[in-house]
Amino acid sequence: MDIVPAPLLGATIRRHSLGLGLLALMLFIAGNWDQAIIGFDSRFVLFAQEMLRHGPSFFPTTYGQPYADYLATSTLFTWLLSLPLGRITSLTAWLPTAIASAIIVTLIYRLTAPYSRRWALLSIALLLLSSTFISETRSVSLDQMLAAVALTVFYLGYAHDHFGGGKRWHWLLALLLLGFAIRGPIGLVIPTGVLCSYYLINRQWRQLFSFGLLALALLVACVGLLLLLAKLSGGEAFMQDVIRMQFLGRMDGSEGSSGVLYYFTSSLGNYALAYPLAILVLIAVLINGRRPSDPALQLLLFCAAAGLIVMLGLSIPQAKKARYMLPMIPMAAIIAAYPFRGVQGRLFAWLRGLMLGVWALIPTLLIGALLMARHRFPEQLNSLGLVFTVLAVLQVLLLGILLKWRWQPVGPAFCSVLAVWSTYIMVVEPLERSLYDTRTFTLGAQALIQQHPAPLVLHALGKDGKAIKFMVNLNCDRVPLFTQLPSELALVQGPAWLVMSQADFEGSSDPRVRVLSPALSGQFDKNPYVLLNLSKAER
Repeated sequence: MDIVPAPLLGATIRRHSLGLGLLALMLFIAGNWDQAIIGFDSRFVLFAQEMLRHGPSFFPTTYGQPYADYLATSTLFTWLLSLPLGRITSLTAWLPTAIASAIIVTLIYRLTAPYSRRWALLSIALLLLSSTFISETRSVSLDQMLAAVALTVFYLGYAHDHFGGGKRWHWLLALLLLGFAIRGPIGLVIPTGVLCSYYLINRQWRQLFSFGLLALALLVACVGLLLLLAKLSGGEAFMQDVIRMQFLGRMDGSEGSSGVLYYFTSSLGNYALAYPLAILVLIAVLINGRRPSDPALQLLLFCAAAGLIVMLGLSIPQAKKARYMLPMIPMAAIIAAYPFRGVQGRLFAWLRGLMLGVWALIPTLLIGALLMARHRFPEQLNSLGLVFTVLAVLQVLLLGILLKWRWQPVGPAFCSVLAVWSTYIMVVEPLERSLYDTRTFTLGAQALIQQHPAPLVLHALGKDGKAIKFMVNLNCDRVPLFTQLPSELALVQGPAWLVMSQADFEGSSDPRVRVLSPALSGQFDKNPYVLLNLSKAER
């Protein structure tokens, strides 16, 4: 059993883990400086822009009004990072998430390296090959930050019993408070459930009940403080919005509903490769039989219990989204890499061969996928020479490693990591930003509005939807007029600038709109939109 000697455990593993975390951070922010903001990130960047203009507050704001779904903690992180620049960039927006992801890498290594460095490195590789982890790391992701908090809580509890760490109750409480500040009630419940599952499997009843009751008291106090801050920030009506959006809306399905087994089935794709491989490994462990005295196997079972409690707990609310499962993925990656810890058995040998085969084919599979994608998006993917070269070099290197060192898995695994991340950064992200671009149309509209100032009307964009994707590119305190129905638009008096979809423009029954020619036409969030000048309409 490859266990680091006790005197070297602290210094050696700490140094290696910090180095790996730093390398991971460099990968996570590679190529990111001032990319166009698209999709869900628009909301958080708009929060940060308003905070940069008006100063910090308990809740983020949109259009100068507090926003009920989140506390301002993650916005404060972006605000602090952006202060030296005086503006929000994609780097300052993404950096808190990237740091959280690097912390996850560091802690995975510290958990598993005392038993096997190969296991530790391959756990990290499988984490970095998991699809939702990749996309969320390169974005503003509160759930990724929560995943780092939950894994840290688990690590502190485990390290106290197995690595001679102190109890660190003050750190545990601070982490629960941080989780609540980032993600609301769910941000305290998930880390608590993760550590309680460890105490439960380990039969530490005293710690289970004392920590559980302490966390419950902390939850009640935090919820009370949250509602008090909501009332101070926006009055009784805003406090009711907070209750609806952070509590009732997630539980009753008014924010969207999915089946009870949604996370157990959808994660097969959303969290591949780690999650489906972890299921196969657990089946192999059950068939192979348990050896309770093996501390590495015990860690595997603790991780399985922690991941399961996350999936079961988040299956209770009706509102379900793939990113909510991020606190589970570090556990799944550790489980999936377990066969490379040196365990014996035909099933584990088969799983090692399966993973090596997948890693060996990944660069070639990516080349094939890019060739098919180029037929679908010829304009956006007309120059793929560089990424094809990178993938070809990695494929040759990977095969060379396999032929020379045969079954050594670390090299092939990280060649696959570089292949996947290179493709994502060089192809997938630019393609998404081209297809879902909102900056080009918005800046064009802004230039025309500045030439002939008039009120701005956003028709059928949704105040909390596409309108945010428009306003994030203006980066100013302009508050537009929102209309949703044709009857509301009919009440608007010119002169005014009107933004609406091409479909709404062509299907409009308003005679003032039908006679207009668009001052600007273009793609906005993958749909054609127009800018109209109502001052030219007949009254």
